[in-house]
Amino acid sequence: MITDAQYGDFEVIVEMNNDFGPDSGLFLRSNDKGQAYQYLVDYHANGNIAGLYGEGLKPGFHLRNFDFTDKPSEIKPHEAPTPLPIKPEDWPKFWKHGEWHASAPKLSATRRTSPPGSTTSNSWIGKTTSIVIPPPRIALQVHGGGDFTKQFVRYKGVKIKELK
Repeated sequence: MITDAQYGDFEVIVEMNNDFGPDSGLFLRSNDKGQAYQYLVDYHANGNIAGLYGEGLKPGFHLRNFDFTDKPSEIKPHEAPTPLPIKPEDWPKFWKHGEWHASAPKLSATRRTSPPGSTTSNSWIGKTTSIVIPPPRIALQVHGGGDFTKQFVRYKGVKIKELK
């Protein structure tokens, strides 16, 4: 699902209650081809929630500070430019498997003089590089994983607030 509307700087809140297994995400600055900054919702072994991935972007990037083990209640640190904000043993207090969680990524450091679709310098991903900025649309993605019959990706309460 992708918005028709295009956004400048924005904050989006998404409530999610995903089963452990499927691979999904929130696409920020997406186009119809699925090229975007992906806020990861990869709730599976070796997956991550809230990491950032350059979906289809050249050059790409993949930033995350933890990985799931084969259990939804366990995480292990992953080397990243930003440290893990909680201790792995505190993860079950923060993320309760089977409950609804709200996630609120804020994208306000992307307004540039270059129009969407042009090449620009970007340093917020931890290093300075040139990437193509997709149009400013928002999308929900389900990539796959799980068994497709008993494991589901659930989103509700999607709210988008434009920042001035």
